Amino acid sequence: MTGADLYTLAPLLILAATPVVVMLAIAFYRDHWATVVLTVIGLVAALISLLLTGSVGPAEVTGLLILDGYARFFIGLIIAATLAVALLSYGFLRGIDDQPDEYYLLLLLATLGSAVLAASKHFTSFFLGLEILSVSLYALIAYPRRLQNQIEASLKYLILAGASAAFLVFGLALVYAATGTMDFAAAVSARPATWLAPQVLFAGWGFILVGIGFKLAVVPFHLWTPDVYEGAPAPVTAYVATVSKGAMFALLLRLFAPAEVHREMPLALVFTLIAIASMLFGNLAALLQSNVKRILAYSSIAHLGYLLVAFLASGERAVVAVAFYLTAYFVTMLGALGIVTVFSSHEKEADQIEDYRGLFWRRPWLAAVLTVALLSLAGIPLTVGFVGKFYLLMAGVGATLWALVFFLVVSSAIGLFYYLRVIVALYMQPPADAPIPEFPPVSLSAGAAIAVVTVLLIWLGIYPDPVIAMIEAMVRL
Repeated sequence: MTGADLYTLAPLLILAATPVVVMLAIAFYRDHWATVVLTVIGLVAALISLLLTGSVGPAEVTGLLILDGYARFFIGLIIAATLAVALLSYGFLRGIDDQPDEYYLLLLLATLGSAVLAASKHFTSFFLGLEILSVSLYALIAYPRRLQNQIEASLKYLILAGASAAFLVFGLALVYAATGTMDFAAAVSARPATWLAPQVLFAGWGFILVGIGFKLAVVPFHLWTPDVYEGAPAPVTAYVATVSKGAMFALLLRLFAPAEVHREMPLALVFTLIAIASMLFGNLAALLQSNVKRILAYSSIAHLGYLLVAFLASGERAVVAVAFYLTAYFVTMLGALGIVTVFSSHEKEADQIEDYRGLFWRRPWLAAVLTVALLSLAGIPLTVGFVGKFYLLMAGVGATLWALVFFLVVSSAIGLFYYLRVIVALYMQPPADAPIPEFPPVSLSAGAAIAVVTVLLIWLGIYPDPVIAMIEAMVRL
């Protein structure tokens, strides 16, 4: 490895060094605020290093990683989302009986794993990044460890993630046996040499899709999602909904898009069925929920189905559509779950629709933020969610994927109902004899994060051109 390689890897090196620095600081002096400050400094330094190394150009490092515009964009998106989650977590974890400092170590390690996924070009780095992310999430979901709901959610995620990892590793082994390579580009374009190899290769890709499908929580690999979203602490739910899924989708696009393998039968049929099932099931199941976190869990299943429409469309326009929609999805989910976080504590979470009844009359600006976030998830104009869905539709129409476009429109119309249920509750006048719920005060860090997310929700919905231009310049495969 040369000095140029180390310079290129600076963002990942900073992400790896930050938890070490935080761990040493904790060993000498435990202070929640100091740990948050060190975490934020490390994340900001990694973002700055992304900008400084952007002029280097695409660079492969050791055959495992590639730092090009595509990787830098998604790593930047992952770090920015983690920064928001860290700021939201400070207010949530204040006053906790357990020491909160280790939470930020796990958050940083999960971010490192996510960044490695976004930069992977080899099955080895793919698996290492995935396991760094997954092992960190096992503990994050159970934080704080004395609460039964968190432990139950963590165990469910642990068992199912372990099973999916077994499928994934076996699939990688089969693909390697059939192709003799573990490089993404070589593996997807390889042609089996023996009569048995095509069957082995097909089975291998099938097992790999099971592992990827679990992380994306698409149907039929979605069963863990509502229980984990509900049981996990609110800021961790925001992290799982955004960073974890965004990193895996970035890898999925890197793996399949260049060779357009997903447009060949039977993989195209598999992805099409998964997309349709995810869009319909996610929105229909959300209609029956009264828990806001479960509603957002089923909503996330539907949104990953929407993303698969652009994934199947393929081409440069589809890659831009996926990148912008993931940006919109990150901002919107952080806004919605950020509001849930500021109204929750480690002792009790405000996750029922009834908890938000009449919120406008008590906290009008927070009710307005949640309203905008829900409208964005529904794809209403003048929000970033509308622009994102427009790009997905354009990608689907451009590739003549009429069936997928039809189900995208129909399922989006279904989803509007359960978003409006929550919005109506926000503005209902509470009964005169109803007890007034006590919400914890909004911390300065959480308020700053929500303010930035709100500005992005509206600004990217009204004037998305600069971000789209940046995506078109950076995100190329």
